[in-house]
Amino acid sequence: MTLSEPKSPPKSRAGRDLPAAIAVGLLLFGIVVVTLMWWPPGFIILLVVLTSLGAVELHQALMKIGMRSAIVPVVIGNILIIGGSYLAATLQNVTNVPWHVVLLGTIGGTILLSLIWRMFGGADGYVRDSAAGLFIIGYLPVMASFVGLLLAQQHGVAKVVAAFLCIVGSDTGGYAAGASLGKHPMAPNISPKKTWEGLVGSFALAGVLGIGMVTLVMHQPWWIGAILSVVVVVFGTAGDLIESLIKRDIGIKDMSSFLPGHGGVMDRLDSTLIAVPAAWLLFTLVGVGA
Repeated sequence: MTLSEPKSPPKSRAGRDLPAAIAVGLLLFGIVVVTLMWWPPGFIILLVVLTSLGAVELHQALMKIGMRSAIVPVVIGNILIIGGSYLAATLQNVTNVPWHVVLLGTIGGTILLSLIWRMFGGADGYVRDSAAGLFIIGYLPVMASFVGLLLAQQHGVAKVVAAFLCIVGSDTGGYAAGASLGKHPMAPNISPKKTWEGLVGSFALAGVLGIGMVTLVMHQPWWIGAILSVVVVVFGTAGDLIESLIKRDIGIKDMSSFLPGHGGVMDRLDSTLIAVPAAWLLFTLVGVGA
């Protein structure tokens, strides 16, 4: 009588732990929906937690190529930049403190503290390590702060949902079209699996979701939803490619294993970090409840 081998969790084609990926995805989706609909500050807390983990991921990844950021002041600054700018934008009519003053002040303070913190490590590698810290600050808290700024606008929940729906539509449409029809690589030297057919699928599904959300829920002209979907797809795809370049340069597949079945937090935030600032700019320029 022989003992059977224990069954390993089912894997997706990408080698992921499928049950864990689904469970984590549903949990994050549920938290995002509940906080956005009933407690927006809770959504900002979630954003701060995820981006702080993302900062740690980037710090650990950059250490593989000899770049050691001042991660403690970077994480502290991440909290202050995102949380402070959101509070300032939300309470601007009460405090009369412009949100951009708080945003610039917290960014400048974080940079200064990061440079001073690393100063005590000596001259050897100071420029290299300081560059790592400045890169993380610019890539994560500065870009992620626009999520809070968008949420703080009039009808902010609907705007954030519209942007997120376009991001999900871009990812889902791109994957579906790319997996079934993809034959022509879009950026083979950066991300070999991305195809032009997948990009068309991204535009198609993001367009449907964006136009539907903007017209049916926000009661705005359809062309705003169309432009939003195009902007999100273009910049969200750029976000994917940017993170792919970072991982290729460092020589890693995933940023970390913080999210079971998904890889790293940055592997989930890459599109959002680049797409939402562009969505914020669009909504601000067209004057939709800004």
